[in-house]
Amino acid sequence: MTQRFTLSLDAMGGDRAPAVVVAGIGLALQRYPAVRYLLYGDEAQLVPLLEAVPAVAAVCTLRHTAESVGNTDKPSHMLRQGRRTSMWLAIQAAKEGEASGVVSAGNTGALMAMAKVMLRTLPGISRPAIATVLPSQRGEVVMLDLGANSDCDAQNLSEFAVMGDVFARTVLGIANPSIGLLNIGAEDMKGNDAVRTASALLKASPLALRFHGFVEGDDIGAGTVDVVVTDGFTGNVALKTAEGTAQLYASFLGAAFGGSLLARLGYLLARPALTKVRKRIDPRRYNGAMLLGLNGICVKSHGSTDEVGFANAIGVAADLVIHGFNDRIKREFSELKISGVMSAVVAGH
Repeated sequence: MTQRFTLSLDAMGGDRAPAVVVAGIGLALQRYPAVRYLLYGDEAQLVPLLEAVPAVAAVCTLRHTAESVGNTDKPSHMLRQGRRTSMWLAIQAAKEGEASGVVSAGNTGALMAMAKVMLRTLPGISRPAIATVLPSQRGEVVMLDLGANSDCDAQNLSEFAVMGDVFARTVLGIANPSIGLLNIGAEDMKGNDAVRTASALLKASPLALRFHGFVEGDDIGAGTVDVVVTDGFTGNVALKTAEGTAQLYASFLGAAFGGSLLARLGYLLARPALTKVRKRIDPRRYNGAMLLGLNGICVKSHGSTDEVGFANAIGVAADLVIHGFNDRIKREFSELKISGVMSAVVAGH
């Protein structure tokens, strides 16, 4: 990768910041040696970390600020009082063109609020959505929203479907991605008004041929569809449940293979296969969720991730910049011309 550009990083966001941020840059250098970084954070903590890794220091420009956004800080308060925080300044660098994208592992609500205020949404999109890629039996699944919007109406869900469709085609390379609305059942009469109306919107839209209909929770892992659309409350619960289940089974396997000498011998024989499974479901591999719908590249890393996960979040941002994702989503959203169809169907309901 030889394309040179800069990413701005909220160096103080996340449970293990800033050490994880600096270590994550070190890992990301192996895949993206031409990327440079603007680091926003406390120089008293960052300077010793950078001095310990000269290769990382060489690609970073440190911008000092003593303020940061806490995990419990309210987004509304941060919008008024957080303009000197590392998160705000990192987003501002992307807004002003100093950086091609921003990455933060900090407070999700604050990141969404600040990014929406500064970067604005793309034409035709009322709300951004957090999207990520998850493993499935058939490959990979795009899922959104994962926590940006706890309450969504039918219009929001329909817009998420469009964004997820473009994401699947441009980033994952799926020519004709199938789309499903997450619901409590596959039958047409199931679910609340929002999902039922969104289903009608999509059936009347240019996406109708690729719209599968309603899907349930077990369809995510099965890979029934390529794009799973839901509100942020449900999506976040589903994501955390999947992560917790993966950790649960990992602990069960560890206990089972450590129970006896014969079990440990069995582990040695099965280790290559188990290693493949562990890598396939490792949450760090899928760390880095994009805030789709913003007029700029903004990636949210999991707050508790380690350096491997943060490096993957950097990779998500870098890949989106390299592939010109936002330009493509603007162009393809315009070509779908879906907003007029949506408005007509909403009016009919």
